[in-house]
Amino acid sequence: MTIQTIPAGALQTNCYLLIDESSRRCATIDPGGEGERIAAVIDRLGLELARIFLTHGHFDHVEGVPALLRRWPEAEVYLSREDFGQPLPGRSRDQRLYPVWSLIEGGGDWTEVNWYGEGDTLLMDGLTVSVLSTPGHTEGSVTLLCGDAMFAGDTLFAGSCGRCDMEGGDVRKMVASLKRLGELEGDFTVYSGHGPASTRAEER
Repeated sequence: MTIQTIPAGALQTNCYLLIDESSRRCATIDPGGEGERIAAVIDRLGLELARIFLTHGHFDHVEGVPALLRRWPEAEVYLSREDFGQPLPGRSRDQRLYPVWSLIEGGGDWTEVNWYGEGDTLLMDGLTVSVLSTPGHTEGSVTLLCGDAMFAGDTLFAGSCGRCDMEGGDVRKMVASLKRLGELEGDFTVYSGHGPASTRAEER
């Protein structure tokens, strides 16, 4: 397994390439913008994009998806249902903050999404990705584990955690999610949605 970081978009979201060296296939995690540039990096490395994993549904983590799907239309996109952004009876959704539903309803290159959440395990060639539900930053935030790598999205940063004051945020759920990550067995390199990598031991 090889991991490459590509800061992208206006908020410099960390897009990660999770690479299976034997098959030369990869997954992207949180392509938050500049999809054409991310696609060019994947092409330059001689890789095929198989999966797109989204740690949550905020615009700065999903805006690069349409460009990637234009290049690899068979790539599967995964997101928690809670962050899909579809308006529900009695509840509106800020489509600027949670744009996935409006992007799919609007047609174009993005036509479907696969749901994932707590306890799911996804296989990609020789890689196994486990999904933990870690709400707090958003209702549907997830943390992805692959080997000794922890892709924490905007739940856990180096020395900090994600904000909880936007739609779908909840301070109490964030505290519970951070406690859960702190109690996991073993150590992990923490790859966050923004900023430098860290270790789980350091953050704990």
